[in-house]
Amino acid sequence: MLVEDPKTSSGRRGLFPSVRIVVALLAVLSLLIGLQLYAHQESTLGPLESLWRDYAGTPKSMTLPWAGLLLALVGVSWRRRLITLAAAVGIDILYLIPRLVNGEEFAVGNGPVIALTGLVLVAWLRWTGVERRSALHAAALGALLIVATKVGDIWLGVTIRTQDHVLDEYVMLVDHALAQPSWLVGRLLDDLGPHVTWVLHWVYIELPAVAAVVAVWQLRKVASSGRWPGHYLVRTFLVLGLVGPLFYVLFPVIGPMFVFGADGEGQQLGNFWPMVSPPLDLTPTSLPWEGGPPRNCMPSMHTAWATAVFLHSRRDIDGTKAPRWIRFVGAFWLICTLTATLGFGYHYGADLIAGAVLCLTIDSALRDPRRGWGWFRIRLVAGGAVLFAALLTSYRYLAPVYADHPIIGGMLLVGALVALAVTYKVTWFPRDNAATDAHGSADIDVADDTVSTTVTR
Repeated sequence: MLVEDPKTSSGRRGLFPSVRIVVALLAVLSLLIGLQLYAHQESTLGPLESLWRDYAGTPKSMTLPWAGLLLALVGVSWRRRLITLAAAVGIDILYLIPRLVNGEEFAVGNGPVIALTGLVLVAWLRWTGVERRSALHAAALGALLIVATKVGDIWLGVTIRTQDHVLDEYVMLVDHALAQPSWLVGRLLDDLGPHVTWVLHWVYIELPAVAAVVAVWQLRKVASSGRWPGHYLVRTFLVLGLVGPLFYVLFPVIGPMFVFGADGEGQQLGNFWPMVSPPLDLTPTSLPWEGGPPRNCMPSMHTAWATAVFLHSRRDIDGTKAPRWIRFVGAFWLICTLTATLGFGYHYGADLIAGAVLCLTIDSALRDPRRGWGWFRIRLVAGGAVLFAALLTSYRYLAPVYADHPIIGGMLLVGALVALAVTYKVTWFPRDNAATDAHGSADIDVADDTVSTTVTR
């Protein structure tokens, strides 16, 4: 492996970012401004206003800013991590004291956002070479994690305002082939009591935070080595967030707790969920629905993201098996997230299958870029995309067939997902104890443009 010393190239970069970075920043800024104008027109909270609250007001989330900062710190040394963390904690305390004195609600999150911004400014203005590039790269990931949630909030509002009908009747019929899992798990959680419900609710909400933990573990050697892996969790997480929500407006669904439960505010078809099995009407229609909730069920993005966390907690970036604790975290979050999505009435089983298929497809397109686009990748990505399209099409046009032939329909749905998962496993994880990938090379890229790497088998 031939690596140029970062110290010899540290002075080659000025303070001005490359054209590519400038274009990316302008694109993000334009998107945020456009969404803010839309939010102002709709009298709702916009992304720029929400970001301003993270700096000077009450943050919408207390954990997400900290998750973003922790992700940003993978690009700097331990000394700078401790300094930045201390600054973030101190700033949060300074914001918290007046809140508590004035009797306001407990809230933190200003400190990490301000500290992350300061880290970006210091790295850009004072550092050079690989040191600077690694810090800015990591900070960009942390900032994207925070900004993406702001954009997502606006998109959920768009689904409400543009989709005045929902397709829940169709998905409920499809779920008859899966034994109505939302009703089954909902009754189970009711029997288990409030403590289990509280744990599952916390797990469901903190999915971005655990994703940051897994990503930090994957990227823990970036600061010391100056090298970035070719693929890691954040890339899959962000691409899923860009692609998945587009289908909310193509297949609007809001969930059984609203259409078939007591939370429909008078628009529900009845108070069936979760204690009473829903009636099977083999002539489903799209239901008119005014106002919230967001049409964000199909596909289940919580399932997609939790599946991504699970997949990336299996192996280290060099192909070796991950430590037991990180594998436990990934499995625990996946199981609890699936249980919560069904048991809280947020999703149908069909949503979860679509979300898992979407995750396996997108991760296959991104994973191990050094291996290129051979048949092994094309069959997974193309097959997954076709399967995803076939699922949504069948949900819409074959829902009565699923309900009328539940055993065959259920076997087809579960079998298709299992077949894709097995193909994914065989392609990317052929040996549980493999130290490297199938081509004998670690999936690592070098952080700096001037660093060249030669990896031999």
